[in-house]
Amino acid sequence: MSDAAQPTAAEVRAAAEAVKTALDRHLAAVERRSGEDDPAVSEAFNQLAAAAEAYDELLYDRYDEVTPFEIPGTEDTLPPYAGPEEPNALSVLIRRDYTVAEPQRLLAQAQRVEAAEYEDTGGDGEGAAATIPGALGILFGEFEPDEIASRHTEFGLEEGDSTLWVTAADEAPEAGEWLDAPFEQADQQQVVCRFDVSAVFDDEDESDEEDDLEFVEDEDLEPLDTEK
Repeated sequence: MSDAAQPTAAEVRAAAEAVKTALDRHLAAVERRSGEDDPAVSEAFNQLAAAAEAYDELLYDRYDEVTPFEIPGTEDTLPPYAGPEEPNALSVLIRRDYTVAEPQRLLAQAQRVEAAEYEDTGGDGEGAAATIPGALGILFGEFEPDEIASRHTEFGLEEGDSTLWVTAADEAPEAGEWLDAPFEQADQQQVVCRFDVSAVFDDEDESDEEDDLEFVEDEDLEPLDTEK
């Protein structure tokens, strides 16, 4: 950077003061937080990160020095909300990851669904439940995603990471325009709130709680509704 483009000492000082102000605001938001996902805390966090990053850059440009702080990248946090104050439309984007923990249980459940369906229609079935991809297609075609999430252990699945984004807009999107890439079309400045669940956030003592989970046996499952 040329001398003409370098920030002044006053600009560096002003950036340092901005960090102090943002730090005080973040602490105040944390002290007043209403829960784990308080949006005021998230906003104060983002403002503090932005102020610290700006100060770090000015400090380096002016004095060739850096701070000892690790500044989160912009990809790790949401930018400040810039959507409509009174949105007329909302989009809820959800991703849930699973691992197939018990393949035989998954296959057995899909075969039950397949057998009940073809018993009701009088057909012989096509044997789709004999493979893992086929079984997944049957189960996710029969049950709503929320029901799969609440009963995942019954289907031989283990939960992984999940995320939920709520975005706001003035108008609903045209039918079919985002189906191929739902998350790619999301403007992060339109995200009203976001909730992430991941094993990396778990406390160490939560592993002890998982050992106490009771798994539902096959005979205790709710009867299938064959009239769906």
